Amino acid sequence: MTSAAPAASQSPLLSIEGLSVTYRSATGRGLPALGGINLTLQRGETLAIVGESGSGKTTLARAALRLFDIGVRPAIEGKVTLEGRDLFALSGRDLRRLRRRVQLVFQDPYASLDPRMRIAAIVAEPLAIHRIGRRADRAIRARELLAQVGLSESIARRFPSALSGGQRQRVGIARALAVDPELLVLDEPLSALDVSVQAQVINLLVDLKERRGLTFLLIAHDLRLVNYLATRVAVMYLGRIVESGPTEQVLGHPRHPYTQLLVSSAPSLQPIAKAAEV
Repeated sequence: MTSAAPAASQSPLLSIEGLSVTYRSATGRGLPALGGINLTLQRGETLAIVGESGSGKTTLARAALRLFDIGVRPAIEGKVTLEGRDLFALSGRDLRRLRRRVQLVFQDPYASLDPRMRIAAIVAEPLAIHRIGRRADRAIRARELLAQVGLSESIARRFPSALSGGQRQRVGIARALAVDPELLVLDEPLSALDVSVQAQVINLLVDLKERRGLTFLLIAHDLRLVNYLATRVAVMYLGRIVESGPTEQVLGHPRHPYTQLLVSSAPSLQPIAKAAEV
């Protein structure tokens, strides 16, 4: 299902050079989370970051987007450029404008939606933040986006508590698409979903990628999903990338011992692809 990688001569959409992240403990001790990460992401491809829990996958995505929890300010070194512009050199309006180009689909569809807001307001919120359109136009746009992710108009007036896990994740995807991003960061998009709806969400992501020409940065530990969606794979271990390359090469002929362990301990790489093709 993976598509051919874009030509290497293209300038990358996202470039990460020497990215290191260090947290501080209560005693002031440095706790390295990432060390010297170098990655590029070409337009139109899907790059998967894989590894076990605690390997640094989500920290990498959040550092690349300058998106950390309130009050958390780790020491960051290195350079991240999006469409040729240094994200770490931007602030205020310039940073907000560039962030429209990249949006995040969170791991937990239960925790990522405000339970006090109706679905239409949740989907329209990025439009309000970026001051796009009038209020009435945003409401119309929200319903259009819900339709694009396969949800009926009646969903718009409901609260998140009235939706299933699969429906909530579709809402999260609709919200991420509201500002017409070029890059979607998918942080374990299936891990909180029942197996029965995982294939439906995969089909939706594939369809949206093709119709909108999206680029995906996929954070995942499920190698079946990676094998089905990803163009390239980077394997993380203890905050460092130990192996990277085309999906078929990394998963089919792993070189690093840690990658070999991941592949050998994973279930068959075929079932999730077959389910998604149904």
